Amino acid sequence: MRNTKVLTGLAAAGIILFGVALATAQDWPQWRGVNRDGKAAGFTAPAEWPKELAQKWKAPVGSGDDASPALVGDKLYVFARSGGDEVTICLNAADGKELWRDKHAVPAVPKPADKHAGPRSSPAVADGKVVTLGVTGIVTCLNAADGKVLWRKEDVKAVPQFYTSSSPMIVDGLAIAHLGGKGQGALMAFDLATGAEKWKADAQPASYSSPALMTVDGTKTVVSLSEKGLIGVALADGKMLWEFPFAPSGMRSYNACTPVVDGATVYISGAGRGTKALSIAKEGDKFAVKELWTNADAAVQYNTPVLEDGFLYGLTAKGSLFCVNAKDGKTAWTKDVPGAGGGFCEITGAGPALFALPNNSQLIVFKASDKGYEELAKYKVGDAATYSCPVVSGKSLYVQDQESVILWTLP
Repeated sequence: MRNTKVLTGLAAAGIILFGVALATAQDWPQWRGVNRDGKAAGFTAPAEWPKELAQKWKAPVGSGDDASPALVGDKLYVFARSGGDEVTICLNAADGKELWRDKHAVPAVPKPADKHAGPRSSPAVADGKVVTLGVTGIVTCLNAADGKVLWRKEDVKAVPQFYTSSSPMIVDGLAIAHLGGKGQGALMAFDLATGAEKWKADAQPASYSSPALMTVDGTKTVVSLSEKGLIGVALADGKMLWEFPFAPSGMRSYNACTPVVDGATVYISGAGRGTKALSIAKEGDKFAVKELWTNADAAVQYNTPVLEDGFLYGLTAKGSLFCVNAKDGKTAWTKDVPGAGGGFCEITGAGPALFALPNNSQLIVFKASDKGYEELAKYKVGDAATYSCPVVSGKSLYVQDQESVILWTLP
């Protein structure tokens, strides 16, 4: 399993992890954090959890409750919608004051997707650039210092049925996004500096999932849950390396979970199909995918599990928190969560504690343990519904609800 202590030490030293040059170990520069694994490296749990969190500031930013902010140094980058525009806003992380904003017009999202009119994807920040993927598939790269538009791609031909929800990532000078939908699309890489297309993997169209990165036998691979399965594409040239079928089953089943990577193992999950562990290995000049186990009961819908000390923690589509042994797929425990119906919940790992944020804005803090569910604290952290991932940094917690971004702090 991944050595958390080693990764934390490297992050503190400012080493490049996941292709992102870190300002501090407490940054959260993209969807699901530094390593895209939902873990906060710079968090220290209090000896005793307080009865309440302290609200330091609240900044109205418009709608965009599905998008999570990105934190780099003393800047917080927020992606939201204001009227007919998608806006990227840079805030001072300490006091919430706006430093700059960029906007571009987007059409209205029709029913039934209008309840989440976007944007739904989180910005990625690296090398002085901010990359966003809008609800209609527009890819934008901004200068992180002043918000100047460096390049923008607006020629997307298709989007998924309920519009774009995938978050882009930045790796080795490339901006990578899974684009398209409704039977057509591609995983694409653009030169971060110029926006020039570097490669295009004409594979399965995008789902509502976000790509991740893994390395197998020295080959850096972009893994992404597409419309009908998991694909592995070479980071260097976009060559398709392997595929694994994982098609949604039923009317309310979608691929929305981000692949969870641990070395050469990938964990995927989806409503009606459970959670699966897959091993990726080089065999001769090709790659092979082997299914290790399936847990039919631990099926997520609109969240991604967190891997902590050999156990996967997530929330089922029916609203139950679960702990599953990542080695053999056996369920250690489950716990029903009132108000978390539909599977709307984001999980964040913070050392010995885990944060679960359902869309009722009631943040649940529970112990990372396979011995049983143990709740440590519960806090109301939003004034409206929340669908985004909380950004945990040091003693700070940034939450984006349907109207605002709020900074909460621990004593």
